[in-house]
Amino acid sequence: MNIDVRGMTPLIQVFDMPTSLAFYCDVLGFEVHSSSQPVPNCGWAWLKLNGIDLMLNTAYEDEYRPASPDTKRVAAHDDTCLYFGCPDVDAAYEYFVSKGIDLKPPKIAPYGMKQLYLKDPDGFNLCFQWSAKSDA
Repeated sequence: MNIDVRGMTPLIQVFDMPTSLAFYCDVLGFEVHSSSQPVPNCGWAWLKLNGIDLMLNTAYEDEYRPASPDTKRVAAHDDTCLYFGCPDVDAAYEYFVSKGIDLKPPKIAPYGMKQLYLKDPDGFNLCFQWSAKSDA
């Protein structure tokens, strides 16, 4: 017998919740579904966008938060990538450029996905992708 699973919601640790909420909500279009306290100064937030769920949690409790992010911790974020289905990768590229985000144009991966990569404020990789065959 299989277990009855109805979804999955990744949780990522962020250094500064207001900065992360500004990126995920104002740039990517997520909405705050629930939070531990009023936003933006909350320790945890559950975001939703078009059937996508993502939770953000502060990496440090307020009283233990260092003045700046730990570079070793941020470097480890490069091991994580969130992949978003995005039918018009080229339009996403133009949109991000219009928001002042510095990134390379989309490329087609050897396995046929047109992909656009960027990093969030905490150094997590984000990939907006769609089958390159859909472009033809």
